[in-house]
Amino acid sequence: MTNLPDPDRRRISTGSPFEAAIGYSRAVVTGDWVFVAGTTGYDYATMTMPAGVEDQCRNAMATIGRALAQAGGSLDDVVQVRYILPDRADWPACWPITADAFTRARPAATMIVAGLQEPEMRIEIEVVARLRPVSPASRA
Repeated sequence: MTNLPDPDRRRISTGSPFEAAIGYSRAVVTGDWVFVAGTTGYDYATMTMPAGVEDQCRNAMATIGRALAQAGGSLDDVVQVRYILPDRADWPACWPITADAFTRARPAATMIVAGLQEPEMRIEIEVVARLRPVSPASRA
């Protein structure tokens, strides 16, 4: 097995210390597909985690949105989303946030109840997006 760079694969980083420590990328772009890693609610500018699930959900969505923007897309390009929460009772509080984020995309979605890496983490969100071709008119 070789670890040669793949010219058709681009990696996107948020600069999170977890990416280097664990060995992953925030997102991987291959062709017109973007795979965004499970994203928790850290504020990566301050490396702090808000206590409330709503704020964690907003932070995770913002981080995902920035990764998609670096890939050339947006939340409107998301085709699949997975929400992972340790406490199913927290899920309804996130609905207004996720509904707002995915008003246009309306991706296929799954919510899973599972333990997360750190006890303060109350939600993790993973998405897959497909970039839309840029039309000649939008390049002008």
